[in-house]
Amino acid sequence: MGILQELVGDIPIPQVAKVKQYFDNQQIDDFTTALSNRLYVKKIENQVQPGMEIAVAVGSRGLDKLVEMTKLTIDFLKDQGAKPFIVPCMGSHGGATGPGQKAVLEHLGIREEVVGAEIRSSMEVVKIDELENGLPIYVDKLASEADGIVVINRVKPHTAFRGPFESGIMKMISIGLGKQKGAEACHQLGFKHMAEHVPAMGKIILDKMPILFAVATVENAFDKVAVLDVLLPEEIEDKEPVLQEQAKQSLPQIMFDKIDVLIIDEIGKNISGDGMDPNITGRYPTPYAYGGPDVTKMVVLDLTEETEGNANGVGTADFTTQRLVDKMDREATYANGLTSTVVGPTHISTAMPNDKTAVQAAIKTCNILHFEKARVVRIKNTLEIGEIEVSETMLDDVEQHQGIEKQTDFYTWEFDEKGNFIN
Repeated sequence: MGILQELVGDIPIPQVAKVKQYFDNQQIDDFTTALSNRLYVKKIENQVQPGMEIAVAVGSRGLDKLVEMTKLTIDFLKDQGAKPFIVPCMGSHGGATGPGQKAVLEHLGIREEVVGAEIRSSMEVVKIDELENGLPIYVDKLASEADGIVVINRVKPHTAFRGPFESGIMKMISIGLGKQKGAEACHQLGFKHMAEHVPAMGKIILDKMPILFAVATVENAFDKVAVLDVLLPEEIEDKEPVLQEQAKQSLPQIMFDKIDVLIIDEIGKNISGDGMDPNITGRYPTPYAYGGPDVTKMVVLDLTEETEGNANGVGTADFTTQRLVDKMDREATYANGLTSTVVGPTHISTAMPNDKTAVQAAIKTCNILHFEKARVVRIKNTLEIGEIEVSETMLDDVEQHQGIEKQTDFYTWEFDEKGNFIN
């Protein structure tokens, strides 16, 4: 037994129970019909002329209905006689390489044989203008040479700043379409100015590039499409802030104000740009965003397969596991910090030998007198918080909250011979 195991070996882990959190589950049942009804209308059809070569900008997030949304959009463009192709629209993700960004889309199910359009992936950009403060504005070269551009994205609160345009269409245009250089430029003066720079850059690109329309969704607390719209370029500035407010109202949450230890089984870029959504954890990479629970110590245990070693966000936690560190692709992870200028989330938090010691370390350091009374919450990831586990001390909170229901009796976590969770 090593010194780390010795230091935490006697720390008790409280019993837990599964509880269910209830959120509004309103969603669009027939997505195909809903999107078709918004695409096949005169104002959108008039944007497309036969023979136009059109770049369809698709991002790196795991959006609900992303494959269907992309295929339906491509089918619509073909029906108008256009020649669509896909460009990855994801800033520096995918290791900031062309093949890497194509691989990200393919992992999300966006493949030529599935959606019916070629993926043309390059990191080459063109500078089209600059802001008054001198920040350059870049656009994907392949998209800039197309006859038209269509943008697909979900609108939701950002994880590092607040404003009328956060994570949505404007950000997709200003940062996603700008590839690594565009993302770097938009982030250069820090998140303090992002609420200003994102729409400023986006408006110039809208003015100078042939953006035809945008497909925008808002997801409910269960990450299912609840709101859908197709926006003309001149509608984006007015309508996206409305969608942003709807997204904030739909945001899921951990329904406890105070948590001593928050355990997150997995993080990854397919879950959030920050690996885990700070809007859920209450842990933000910058001082320019806020909300969520007060968490004393946070533990992340593993990476998702889809993140391909990108461990951005692990530095936001206090503890992790050697297993996660061993899976970490440092180049892909550090590229995020170098592009966003926020390097804290790419740091490696204190790595313990296994799940059990990581949990014990968090309890040991959460600054309470009686460790067995620690307020502990465990979630799978920040996308799946409908059913979570909570410790015995939190039973009063559960019973007093109308949106939470206890599902099981209290039980003791089981660990395998390596010290990792069995369930």
